[in-house]
Amino acid sequence: MTQTPSTRAARLTAVTAVGALTVTLAACGDDGGNGGEEAADQDSLVLYSGRNEELIQPLIDDFTEETGVEVDVRYGDTAELAAQLLEEGDNTDADVFLAQDAGALGQVASEGMFDTLDSELLDQVPEIYRDADEQWVGLSGRLRTLIYNEDLVDEDELPERVEDINDEEYQGRVAVAPTNASFQSFVTAYRELEGDEAAEDFLSGLAENDAPIREKNGEIVTDVASGSLEMGLVNHYYLYAQAEESGEDPEDMDIANHLFGDGDVGALMNVAGAGVMDADHEPSQQLMEYLLGEDGQSYFVEETAEYPMIEGMDGPEGMPALEDLDIPDIDLNRLEDLETTVEKITDSGLAG
Repeated sequence: MTQTPSTRAARLTAVTAVGALTVTLAACGDDGGNGGEEAADQDSLVLYSGRNEELIQPLIDDFTEETGVEVDVRYGDTAELAAQLLEEGDNTDADVFLAQDAGALGQVASEGMFDTLDSELLDQVPEIYRDADEQWVGLSGRLRTLIYNEDLVDEDELPERVEDINDEEYQGRVAVAPTNASFQSFVTAYRELEGDEAAEDFLSGLAENDAPIREKNGEIVTDVASGSLEMGLVNHYYLYAQAEESGEDPEDMDIANHLFGDGDVGALMNVAGAGVMDADHEPSQQLMEYLLGEDGQSYFVEETAEYPMIEGMDGPEGMPALEDLDIPDIDLNRLEDLETTVEKITDSGLAG
């Protein structure tokens, strides 16, 4: 876990370049926690959570009620917290880091800040959704899809591969959210699988094909549902959020998720996951077991329509089972280089 100041500074600079440090974390660090004393307490732990409080706190409260372990949660943006961890190094108060995406986990793991996880814990999750060096594990999954309005787009019009959306027939029809983290992770995966030149061509193709631009995935889905957009690249669970907002059953809506096949990068499965600083810290181990247990996994399925990471549990309604997905074969640790991705997106003209 030893890091040189220059290494930490380089990592911190890289994360900052993605816009990660636009908000200070004073509130996270000064919220009445007991710092190192609490981390050493075998009845408590400090959790750095890149997932929002509205989603995570009820789950943490259930964990505390079941185990008696008190959890001091420091909430913040995933990239901001990753940057804070890199800056704090061995002096961090954190016992567990819960991240929104695998790229941030890869950043922290690459600096040796995570301890090796228990093999029985890891074996519950397919290898593709956990770190090959056993430093972190996926807790829930989100699949990239093409959402479309069924009244405006016939099934036989849907593209077979994500690169097809740059064809002339899709000009001005497929929206993207270039500044959104999930789109940036997707482009990073594109770079890893197809190469930087191919990714640059894809991005410039989107710009030249007049792809409608939105700031967030949710905006794309809302506009597709209203008919002001035909299609858009998003994550699968936004359809379910739209259904809940409108009070409809997902299957009764006029919008649907189109899944790319044959291992296409357009079917990237990214994960929210976690790593621990000390595998011998019993409360940290208890939390990880809870999050990958039936109660924790059911919570993610029911509250956010994300995919569970353990076998034998149903996924979101109307979606294929986890084992039946035809996703690209990629090491999720390789999604950490977001700085270069953001530069390429900016250079393409999709984002300023």
